[in-house]
Amino acid sequence: VRELIKLFFFGKEIKFIKDEKACNEYNILIKNCLRKAKDDYFSLTEIFKNGKIVSSSSIESINNIYVGKDDLNKKIKTGIKQSIYEAISKIAKLEAPWGILTGVRPVKIVHDLMDKQIKEEGIYDILKNEYKLYPDRARLIIDVAKKQRSFIYPLSKDRFSLYISIPFCPTRCIYCSFPSNSLEVSKKYVDEYTEKLIYELTEIKKIMKNKNIYTVYIGGGTPTAIPTENLNKIIKSIYNLFGRENIKEITVEAGMPDTLTVEKLQMLRENYIERISINPQTMNLKTLETIGRMHTDKDIIRTFNLAREIGFSNINMDIIMGLPGEDISDVKNTLEIISELRPENLTVHTLAVKRVSKFRKTIDAYSLKDQNTINSMLELSKKYAKNMGLLPYYLYRQKQMLGNLENIGYSIEGKECIYNMLIMEERETIIALGAGGVSKIFYPNENRFERVPNVKSLKDYLLRTEEMVERKRKFIDTI
Repeated sequence: VRELIKLFFFGKEIKFIKDEKACNEYNILIKNCLRKAKDDYFSLTEIFKNGKIVSSSSIESINNIYVGKDDLNKKIKTGIKQSIYEAISKIAKLEAPWGILTGVRPVKIVHDLMDKQIKEEGIYDILKNEYKLYPDRARLIIDVAKKQRSFIYPLSKDRFSLYISIPFCPTRCIYCSFPSNSLEVSKKYVDEYTEKLIYELTEIKKIMKNKNIYTVYIGGGTPTAIPTENLNKIIKSIYNLFGRENIKEITVEAGMPDTLTVEKLQMLRENYIERISINPQTMNLKTLETIGRMHTDKDIIRTFNLAREIGFSNINMDIIMGLPGEDISDVKNTLEIISELRPENLTVHTLAVKRVSKFRKTIDAYSLKDQNTINSMLELSKKYAKNMGLLPYYLYRQKQMLGNLENIGYSIEGKECIYNMLIMEERETIIALGAGGVSKIFYPNENRFERVPNVKSLKDYLLRTEEMVERKRKFIDTI
């Protein structure tokens, strides 16, 4: 309920009270009542301002709710959220295009409904009528799920993917919440980290000896921030242990273009890396300076063209909607330049105000756009993606996203990132290695997973690498 209310009252304090007298004339009081009526329940929400009802909504029959499950508790929770959503919607200044959904992975719901053999029209009705999604969002996640099915299914307890964390960056962006260490400060640890990571890889190979590798994703941080020989050593260790021929896809996050040299790009191609990410976030120089990036828009173009010359034919670019100070014309400029570069993948993020980011502490110092403007930015990105022949293939949401919107990954046909689909839909075991990595052990027969985190601190990881292996072994042995 708290997360649902936060969608409408972004940045406001929300309190749960036991006595209505604790509410004063400066507050809005939201009151929900669940009552039993014979063999059914109904949910009533009333909203008060200055002691007077300003909005209300009721769900008359909990039994009539259907979201693909007949579980009474699920129906009750859904009914409570529905009545709260409808009551707030009548008076709120903000819209909630994702309805009562507050989770990160809305596409998972569609996969669950498809697994129950519910037809597409039925799924659309559930999303629109029960979860209260706007029609365009309901259609979007159905299309995304349909695109993903051939990559994710059939499910298997004997298949896994690897995530390799390289937690070093040349600089830290103001919005970043990932485990990352300044390379300038932590350079002395890179060699030791490389050895510890290879040790963890070696031990994981022993544990997973009877299982089949599928994809590998090397992320961070900025993996290409570390010296070429270190990254080369890590990639070659992956191949030596798991067999390059067994890996369907391997991605390396290049992240900041100022970390990519001719030497580094050539090393990646010599290691048969086909998919990389060159992430500008924006093509506007003033914004790049504001968010803490040390490269220019011209650096991005130069690096992208260099990657093309060296032979990369599957490049992703990340951009962010709602960056401080940017308006629709800035976003259009970014999209115009990217459309000329024509990457095979484009990931469009909506800015999220993460709790551990620098941005959260200094947000009042920046000019941020309203929901309508950010939504217009997203709509513009959809048009440009379509014109570039890019279709949506994965989607996720985050807490504290501006405008209560979404992140969408676009790709040309046949260049989709399989790992992105797997990690978002949580339909396969992901073994994460390195500082800050979080493994997800999947149990297909129970449709559940267990999160097994590595420690975030670089120094702790270096001291406790063996413990990180044992944490995973305990769960892997139960699959």
